[in-house]
Amino acid sequence: MKKVVVGLSGGVDSSVTAYLLKEQGYDVIGLFMKNWHDDSVTISNECPWLEDSNDALIVAEKLGIPFQTVDLSVEYKERIVDYMFNEYEKGRTPNPDVLCNREIKFDVFMKIAMQLGADFVATGHYCRKTSFINEEGKEIHQLLAGKDGNKDQSYFLCQLSQEQLSKTLFPIGNLLKPEVRKIAAENDLITADKKDSQGLCFIGKVRLPDFLQQKLKPKQGVIVEVSSNLEQYNTIIPKFATKEEELSYNAAKPVYNLNDGKVVGEHQGAHYFTKGQRKGLAVGGTKEPLFVIETDVNENVIYTGQGKNHPGLYRKTLFVANDELHWVRTDMALKVDETMEVMARIRYRQALQKATLYKVDAGLYVDFEEEQSAMTEGQFVAWYIGDELIGSGVIS
Repeated sequence: MKKVVVGLSGGVDSSVTAYLLKEQGYDVIGLFMKNWHDDSVTISNECPWLEDSNDALIVAEKLGIPFQTVDLSVEYKERIVDYMFNEYEKGRTPNPDVLCNREIKFDVFMKIAMQLGADFVATGHYCRKTSFINEEGKEIHQLLAGKDGNKDQSYFLCQLSQEQLSKTLFPIGNLLKPEVRKIAAENDLITADKKDSQGLCFIGKVRLPDFLQQKLKPKQGVIVEVSSNLEQYNTIIPKFATKEEELSYNAAKPVYNLNDGKVVGEHQGAHYFTKGQRKGLAVGGTKEPLFVIETDVNENVIYTGQGKNHPGLYRKTLFVANDELHWVRTDMALKVDETMEVMARIRYRQALQKATLYKVDAGLYVDFEEEQSAMTEGQFVAWYIGDELIGSGVIS
């Protein structure tokens, strides 16, 4: 009997994961991760970890599997929270869920599982894994999208390595969410009707400014509205000597200064805002809602534009620096001057978009067929061939 440690979160997905593995004859252990102690920044009862750990315990008892809680709050603070503060300070927008998977669930947590003698770690993610032996006799693991298109979570696992995948199981990847709830209900699992948790991985819903204010102090600045007729949006595109010149030109983001628009309001810190954001600006009286098109954390200015079709929101090309480039399929990694046709997304719920990858000395360009809205530095771009997630990187 192979031993599997399941990350029991107190939700329905991980409960059914544990149930299915037990049915398949694995020796299953349930482990609940406590990653957060500071309730002052969470919104009321949105992530009552006590209730979650109780639900996880009740599920473990129902299934007759051993259960324990591990406190990973020190590692979580160091690897996730400090990283987030650092990124926001630089004016980038991090994705804590992607990091939480790479750094906590499939690293710190996985090591604890292995110390308990586990062969595998299993989670309730909606994605699938397959493996094959290549021509050199080496086992290659593939990360595939979940069967449920509405719930596919492969994007959140875009930073996993072959080593991590080799020890991972995703038992619900072939199921649809209603099927998962049905299995839970049929087996009297307390989590069958529990609603999905929202918000930060393990922290729950957080008032982001309150959360960030623990480290990043409020600092008053101005909100500038930029017209969609700004001259720099209509400049004539130069002739390029090389493809790389063209990619570099298309990936460059507009640079704004105060003279490019009019001051329409004030804010409490540019580092609290992100590109594409509409809420929280508290500026009225415009024909269409204002969207953040750029934040300047050095000058502490937020640049905005009216309407979701404002040209300041759109770019066709993004760049990933070498040190932030990751191949899940290392055997398919591009060499300099090589290209690859892929489908890519720059945020979790986004439909996949046609793109071409271009590898250059300094990193990788992702050149989309169509312009993309709100490409945000610090977020992850992930690329796929068919159902398979091949690689990812941090938008720079």
